[in-house]
Amino acid sequence: MGALGTAAMASMEQRLPWFRALPAENRSWIGLVAQAGIAAFVDWVKHPQRRPAVAGEVFGTAPRELARAVSLQQTVEMVRITIDVVEAQVDQLAAPGGEAELREAVLRYTREIAFGAAQVYARTAEARGAWDARLEALVVDSLVRGEASDGLHSWAAALSWSSSPVAVIAGTADGDDPEAIIDDLRALARRSRLDLLAGVQGSRLVVVLGGSDDPLAAVQPLVGRFGPGPVVVGHAVPDLQAAAPSAAAAVAGLRWTATRRPARNCSPMSTSRC
Repeated sequence: MGALGTAAMASMEQRLPWFRALPAENRSWIGLVAQAGIAAFVDWVKHPQRRPAVAGEVFGTAPRELARAVSLQQTVEMVRITIDVVEAQVDQLAAPGGEAELREAVLRYTREIAFGAAQVYARTAEARGAWDARLEALVVDSLVRGEASDGLHSWAAALSWSSSPVAVIAGTADGDDPEAIIDDLRALARRSRLDLLAGVQGSRLVVVLGGSDDPLAAVQPLVGRFGPGPVVVGHAVPDLQAAAPSAAAAVAGLRWTATRRPARNCSPMSTSRC
């Protein structure tokens, strides 16, 4: 098992340029994963009645951070190389006359490895998505409350937000599925090459839109996902840190009777620039 693990790492080093560029710590973790995979395979061959618990026995040996440093596609490449190394040694590993049976076992185990890797990355994506949703809600709530704290900057950085200028739009939420509304808004914004953060607060839908000098025009494709009533657009500001007044203007405008959709509220205290 040790020789196979060493051979697999040497083959990765030779065939994968991105692997050579990884920090030594990550390469070490990958080596442990490869060895754990081979050890789990050998144990399964000894006890074929067991179903290999790949997600825990193999990928559970590495820290969660490794899934961020190595993509699913790269993981597939490493698994393929490891399987190639094992298959190349089948004639030496198998008992006399058992070569075909061992090759079949390798193929079956490869399927388990593929499903195990997909499961690990799916869980990571779900956890990341849930965490991003919480951060997004914190950003929107902070702007609505007028609390442009240091935390806002770190939350935005974690969400990879760097768009400017920024404007805040407020309206009513349409439907009982806030996640679906926000997903639709994000898809619409992406088509317009804009960045978007959104949050549903009770019956209120608040959208932070980045990347347009004319937020009143930029919000037009999004209006259909708001519920009935006014859709109020706050004024554009240079960046997210300065967006609290835009949020205040948009939220204050919801208390007014709007004749247009969307309507612009340039200031929560005055409409002289509208």
